[in-house]
Amino acid sequence: MNPVKIGILSDTHLARPTETFKKIAEACFHDADMILHAGDLTDPAILTVFPGKEVHAVHGNMCSALACQHLPTHKEIQVGGFTIGLIHRAGNSYDFEERLLDIFPEADCIVYGHTHKPVCHRLGGVLYINPGSFTGTGYSGAGGTFAILEVGETLQGQIYQIQAKR
Repeated sequence: MNPVKIGILSDTHLARPTETFKKIAEACFHDADMILHAGDLTDPAILTVFPGKEVHAVHGNMCSALACQHLPTHKEIQVGGFTIGLIHRAGNSYDFEERLLDIFPEADCIVYGHTHKPVCHRLGGVLYINPGSFTGTGYSGAGGTFAILEVGETLQGQIYQIQAKR
C-alpha cells in the first residue's frame, strides 16, 4: 500500500478564503491526498481551496452558524486500517487532551485544534496532533503552523512552520 499523505490545519479564523490563504494552502498541501480541518475555519467556504482532495472538517467554537449547521462537532475517519478522530475541542478548558480518548476510545490518532499550540506526540499508543493555528494567530505573533500525517504501515506525524514573507 502506498502511504496516504494527510494535510492537517486548524484555527484559520477566516470569513472567506483570501488569495494569501489560497497560495499558502497550495504550497503546504499540494501533494496531500486528504485534508483534515480541526475547526474554527469560521465559514465552510474555506474548504473550497482544496479541489480534488478528500476533505474532512469539524466546526469549532468560533464558526459561523452555517458552519455549525453543516459540519459535525467531531467525527471518525478510517484510513489504511487506522481510526483517526477529528475534533476542535473537548470542553471549555485548554487542557482537554486527556478527555479525547473518552470521545474516541478506538482511535489510533486524534486530531484537535482550539489551543493554537502545535502538538505531535504519542500517549498510550495514540498519536495526538494539534496543527496549531494555520493563519499565525498563535502566541507572540508567531507564524502559522500545520501538520502532515503519513498513513502507511504506521502513523507518522510532523508539525511544520509556515515561512513568513520578509
